[in-house]
Parts: sequence; structure tokens; C-alpha cells
Amino acid sequence: MQSQDVAQRHAPASGRPAGLEQAEASLVEHYPRLVRLAYLVLPPGLGRERRVLTAHALAQRALPRGRKQASLIPAQTPRRAPASGEAPDDDPGYAYLRERVLRAALAAARPRTGRPRPLPRVWGLRLSPRTGGADELALEQRLSKLSGPARAAYVLRGLEQLPDATVHKVLKAAGVADPGGALASANSVPAQPGLLASPEFDPCALQARPTDLMRRRQHTRAAVGALAALAVCGALVALPGGGWGPDGAAAPVYAGNPAAEAALDPARLARVSPTAWRSASRTDFSAWPARGALTGDRDLLRRALAVWARPGGNVRVSATPGTQTGGPAGPPQLLYAGRVDAARVVVFYDGLRIARYAEPADGTEGAALDFARVDGATGPEASALVLGRSDGNVQYLLAPWVKKAASRDLMKPASAPSALKVTDGVTAPLTSPALGTGDCTSWTVLQLSDGAGSQLSTDLGELVPAHLTAGRPGAVGEATGPEGLQAWAPFACSLATERSSGVRGVNAWDFAEQPLPDGSGAGQWVCTRAETWRGAGTAALAQFRPPGARYGAVTAKGTDVTACGPRDPHVLAGVLWKSRGGHWYLLAAGGPDTVAIHASGGITASAPGSLLIAKATRGARAELKGSLAGGREIDGLH
Repeated sequence: MQSQDVAQRHAPASGRPAGLEQAEASLVEHYPRLVRLAYLVLPPGLGRERRVLTAHALAQRALPRGRKQASLIPAQTPRRAPASGEAPDDDPGYAYLRERVLRAALAAARPRTGRPRPLPRVWGLRLSPRTGGADELALEQRLSKLSGPARAAYVLRGLEQLPDATVHKVLKAAGVADPGGALASANSVPAQPGLLASPEFDPCALQARPTDLMRRRQHTRAAVGALAALAVCGALVALPGGGWGPDGAAAPVYAGNPAAEAALDPARLARVSPTAWRSASRTDFSAWPARGALTGDRDLLRRALAVWARPGGNVRVSATPGTQTGGPAGPPQLLYAGRVDAARVVVFYDGLRIARYAEPADGTEGAALDFARVDGATGPEASALVLGRSDGNVQYLLAPWVKKAASRDLMKPASAPSALKVTDGVTAPLTSPALGTGDCTSWTVLQLSDGAGSQLSTDLGELVPAHLTAGRPGAVGEATGPEGLQAWAPFACSLATERSSGVRGVNAWDFAEQPLPDGSGAGQWVCTRAETWRGAGTAALAQFRPPGARYGAVTAKGTDVTACGPRDPHVLAGVLWKSRGGHWYLLAAGGPDTVAIHASGGITASAPGSLLIAKATRGARAELKGSLAGGREIDGLH
């Protein structure tokens, strides 16, 4: 159980003066986060390499100099360790360093006076973060059009997850003259916190390429310099050849391996008959035929295969978590080659991964290569692939067994789906919730029918849409029925937390209904569980919706837990709730097999059955434990 007062949680701390040790500890612990913050705020005009080096320099110079500056750091003991990817809570050392890094990064955009400090250099190598996909490129371009303060506001809001009031204070402390204007300008860029945490914007995980291939004898000294610069982040640095090769955006050939060359021969690509799926033993990607108007363009296919095997330095490569990006072991299967908006797109399948290559229609500059794991995908999980996204829309390539396609708003369960036009397996554009901005007022999903049944899938910013189901773990069903749609409607917006996480499917389990103590009705408890392609990284969210509320609220989250899943179809969660009369209560609920609930810590209470209601005070915290019918105890999600 957790407090819902987010603004209070991120409020700046204050306390007695502290020494240099606290700032040093914060710098060591949060160095990669401070470097990423500086990199995102620095002017894009510096170039990727210069921004990397400058970001490291600013983070390393953020420590206070001397006793007088060190005494300005307020002291306070952090309440808890931050979760992965989360801004540190109540850490005055981090807040102090963040302000100094932010101030220095903003100052880099202003004209310099006097003699600038020298920044570190790495001779003979060009350093840059690992390239992302088309979505990261689009965000980079949007951020480049913002002013420095607006960029800082966007990063503080998206990366640090600070509320606007705290962002205003941090910007003002960093010397921004108009924090309100910066926040307003930041609103022009869609909120995409998942992309800000991607490798595209990580100046601690770098790739290195030589600046002059003719001076080979300098490479050893340059590599040593690069490794010294990267040691503080523990980065893995690769040193392949650079430049543009004869295969479009691919790097030059650096090994003569007959098997590898065979995998790059367009003539050896596996192509499946359009009717093969009718007699196939499995309904997976191996039964998909090759579609698209450019399946006979050998030059395009050659470029796509070559870039897959050895992407050049300017190719933007992205992959879902846990997906390998290496070249194909043998000739892959061709699924699609054609025009999508203003790009030529090629999609391959190698038995374990989907690889999508995209290049501009007028050249190869700016090519992108995206990967997604699909091992074990079958049926609903192998029924659609994302071909492209633009202007807030997404287009899918559908499986040959799909007979009908439609879009529907998951937040309007009573509304009928809208039919989608499908041409050669490609859908007409439909709204993508992965590209949504502002308040969540709708959530468009894809509904597919194969004649025997229907299913729902949603775009979460990856190549393969996530399959949506509903029901008790171990006995889940498709979410297209009335009960499934009703279960998902208030909680659809919570799917935004799973963007770009390698999600395979998400299930919604309506596990309890709890009458409220003020007689205003009954609250709805739902557990949504996201399974990933890699197995690890599963996320279970306990959510509560009071009667009359349009949206549910996340009250607890468990990562890499078995709760709400087929291995452990049980759950226990609680929330502090304020009645209409102004009284505070602890509400707790478990699944149907829960026979007792106990609360300890800030609130002490017990109740038989699967529901508990206890009087509480605002801000109180409690530890929950439940007893199952067989005598086993379970802990509440936190």
C-alpha cells in the first residue's frame, strides 16, 4: 500500500547543513542518472559526441568545492531506496547535485564570457549513445526545437517524474527566469517518459567509431582513451568499422564468412505460399506469406539484410528488452516489403525475432532497424505486427487467417467497434495510444476476428502489440466479451505504464468488490498483470475504483512477482480512502481464496474473509498479510 499524495512525496527536503560526504555518495550512486539529465538538457547543436563528453564533465564538476559550498547541502536521511528508473526520494544530496548539473547544462546554451574550461577529449574516436528507433528519433527532433529551459522542464517532468509545482521550483533554483513559460513550452512535446529512459539518450552506454580510418596505427591509443572515459559507467564499447558501405546504410564487410553471406542473399529468403497457413500445424509467424508491393525489389532486400547483419554508424537500432540485435544465423523469412507512408519497410522473421528495416523513400540516410522477440508466439500473439507509426496513428500487418479487423475505444465498453479497411493484409491507420499526449480520455485498441472468435490487442510502442485478456489467472479469456470490456474500461489508461517494456500480454482480473463504510456504494478492485516476452520484468498492478469514478487508481505494484499470475492466482492490496464525510479508512481486499486479512504497523486491524475496513489517519502506512484457505500466508502488494 502506498500514499497517493505524489506532490508531497517529491517535495524538496530541508534540514541541517551536511558535509561533502553526502554529496559524494549521491554522485557515485546516481552518476548515470545525472549524466543522462545533462545530456538531454544540453543544446542539440553541440552534436552527439560533444554532448556526451560535456554531460560527463558537468556531472563530475557538480560536487561542491570547499567547506562553504558543502555546508549548503541540507541533510536528511532518505526514507527508502528508489526503485529502478525512479527519481531518488528525499535525497538532499541528489537534489543539490541535480540543481548544479541543470544550472550548468542550461548555461551551456548561453554565450560564454571569459575563457571556457577545457572539457575531456578522446582523440581518434567518435563517441555517441547507442542509436534508438524511429520513435526516439522523432522525440530527439521535437526536443531540439525547444529552448533550454523548456527542454529541462520536459526532462524533469518525464525522466525525474516530478510534478509541475516541483519542476517550477527546481527551474527557478537553477536560474530560469520564466519557469512557467518553460513548462508551457514543454507541453508542445508529447509525454513519453519511457523513451527518455531508452539507450538512445544514455551517455553512459556508448558506441565508439574511428574518426579517420586511414590512420589505423592510432586506434590502440584511441581505444585506451575511450575506455578510460567510459570506465566510470562500466560501458560496453564496441569498435567495428565505420562509414557507409556498398549496401546502403550498412557498415563495410569486415569478415568473409560463407554462411553469413548466404544469409544476406535475397534469393535465399524463405517465402511462404499464401495458402500455407490453412494446412500449417501452428498458427504462428512461420505461416505468414510475403506481402507488399516491393517483395521483388532485390536491391531493397539486399540493403535490409546487410543493415541487419552490420548496421552502420548512422542507423538507428532499437530492440525490446531482452532481444538480441545480432544478424540472422541463416536466411530469414520475408513477411513484408512495401511502402508505408514516406518510407520503404521490410519485415523479416528468423524463428525467434521480428526485424523491421525502414528507410526514407528518397534514400538510405536515416535508416532504422527495430527488433522484437516473438519466440513461442502463436494464435492471438502472432496475429498482427506494427508496420509504422505517424501523426498519432499506427498501421498493422495482419496474419492471413484474420477475417475482420476493427478499432474500438477500450474506455467505452458499450460502444460498437469500428470496422477497419484492410488492403493486402495492411490495415488503414488507427489511433495509437502509444503516441497519445495529454490527459487519457480514450484508449484505442485493435479487435481482430478469425471467424471462430475475436481478440483485443493494443499498441504499447513496440513491433508486436500486446494481447489483452480478462479473468481469473489460470482461466483467463479474451477481453472482447461484456465482462472483459467492463473490467478493462476504468483501468485502460494504466496500460501507459507498460509502454516499451517488452510486454507480451496484459490480463485484467476483477478480484473483489468492497462496500464502502459511508454507504456510498461499492468499490471495484482489479489486478492487471503484464507478462513479458523475456519472462523477467513482469508487473502486477493492484487498482481501486470508488463508485462513480471514471478511472481506477493504482494502489500497489509488484515487479517480478507471481501475484495475479497463473503460478500464484492470489492477491492482497490496500489503499487509504477518504469518505465524503472527511473520514479516513484503510480498505484492503484479497482474492476469493482469502479467509483473513491482518494489518500492522501504522494501522492495527484484522478481519475474517477477503475484505477489511479500518479507521485510519491521513498518511498512515500499514503492512498487510492475508491467510488463504489452505493455511498459507501472503503479503500485500506494495
